[in-house]
Amino acid sequence: MPDPHLLTRWLIVENEPVFSVLVVVPALFSDLTRTSRLPRAPFNTFCYRKSLMPQPKPPVSKEASRTIDASRRSFLKDSGLIAGTTLAGSTLAGVSIPNAHAAGDDVIRFVVIGCGGRGTGAAANIMSTKGNVKLVAVADAFGDKAEGTIKGLTRKFGDKVAVPPENVFTGLDGYKAAIDVDCDLVVIATPPGFKPQQFEYAVNKGRHIFMEKPVATDAPGVKRVLKAVEESKKKDLMVGIGLQRRHEPHYMQCIERIHDGAIGDVLSQQVYWNGGGIWYRNKSEDQSEMAFQCNNWYHFNWICGDQICEQHIHNLDVGCWVKGEYPVECNGMGGREQRMGGDATKSQIFDHTFCEFTFADGSKMHSQGRHLAGGWNHVGEFAIGSKGSANPSGQIMGENEWSFEGKRLNGHQQEQHDLIEALMRGEIYNEGEYGAKSTFCAILGREACYSGKIVKWDDLMEKGKDLCPGIDEYTLESTPPTLPGENGEYPTPTPGKYSPFA
Repeated sequence: MPDPHLLTRWLIVENEPVFSVLVVVPALFSDLTRTSRLPRAPFNTFCYRKSLMPQPKPPVSKEASRTIDASRRSFLKDSGLIAGTTLAGSTLAGVSIPNAHAAGDDVIRFVVIGCGGRGTGAAANIMSTKGNVKLVAVADAFGDKAEGTIKGLTRKFGDKVAVPPENVFTGLDGYKAAIDVDCDLVVIATPPGFKPQQFEYAVNKGRHIFMEKPVATDAPGVKRVLKAVEESKKKDLMVGIGLQRRHEPHYMQCIERIHDGAIGDVLSQQVYWNGGGIWYRNKSEDQSEMAFQCNNWYHFNWICGDQICEQHIHNLDVGCWVKGEYPVECNGMGGREQRMGGDATKSQIFDHTFCEFTFADGSKMHSQGRHLAGGWNHVGEFAIGSKGSANPSGQIMGENEWSFEGKRLNGHQQEQHDLIEALMRGEIYNEGEYGAKSTFCAILGREACYSGKIVKWDDLMEKGKDLCPGIDEYTLESTPPTLPGENGEYPTPTPGKYSPFA
């Protein structure tokens, strides 16, 4: 059997891997095909990948989708998108529909909550689709980030950006005003600690939603999201989640074959996100402690969830997708070696974790997550079955040998093609449940590593800590839930002493 470590090679672009070799070309190639752009690159850069195959149809699974008998225009115009109306028998029955289409047009108006790299990137992805889309509002905790997003997107997309000054909202509660704007789709790309209440608010307002992963940082947040997901299903709302591998044909086709028995029973898996590190933003003299932590969010557990949640969730999600279920328990280990030179006055998250997840049938998924400079870097997954083995990103070894030969699409772009084109066709799918459960799988792993104990899924879901109590009322002047001690150090978990339970 080939060495699984040699089965993948990755190009890392702004902390996200893109499988296959890319060639960077100047932005003057403005007529590139819509699947050839790498939206996470800077505004003056695209990535071009030559392809001999047509783009596949969007991957809407039987479990996640419901097809609505309506054309693009009839969905946007006739299915209830008329000022202030609710149609009892329509596909959007029970929803208070915004008046975005009162004029009978087919424009999809969207807002962005969270103007960091992923929020700006998702907006660029949406505006790179075939949809008739307009960005009409933005919200961010910090005004300079909101303005920077508008300026950058306007330079690239021109009149697809239609955000008047009164539709730029700031502060930790600015998301409400943005979602209240006359819109159809809400993009939620804030730090994960804030997502549960923002998702809940958007569902209550009857908006279609794209939400980046992870969707929470603790068990109470996950439960809040799952409850809102159920409400979104009742309202027939589109819910896309930023686990983009589920929209990449090389993963989809390979995992479909695994589910069809190509490697037999899945006995063991290994999943990896091993990289060199992450950014850090120093505290300025005029920043409150809350503003500092919100701006430097990756380094605080309550708002980030640690590396296993923020990045390694992608690989854990693939492993659970391959298995077709979620683990029942986890044990793990981890710690801090290089994170900010071991300086706990700057960061409280681990820089390495190792987990052993156990599924109901006793099979295992072993997980490595790491931010260590000078170490072995690898991002990928591997599965061993009773009849063979697989790299879920496109290769099966054994008696049913197979390799993906199509075009390896950029997942960030493809997930937005799928979402916008589904709305244009009048189709609704909902990825909220697996987005929440994959988030919780990462939280389960984190709590096992922090505690050094075996942690069971059901126990943590029932009794897991609330890392940010009262978060709905937070402002940039509030006292954050984590504070430095007298020595200036933020509290860090000690395995063997830390408890994952409230």
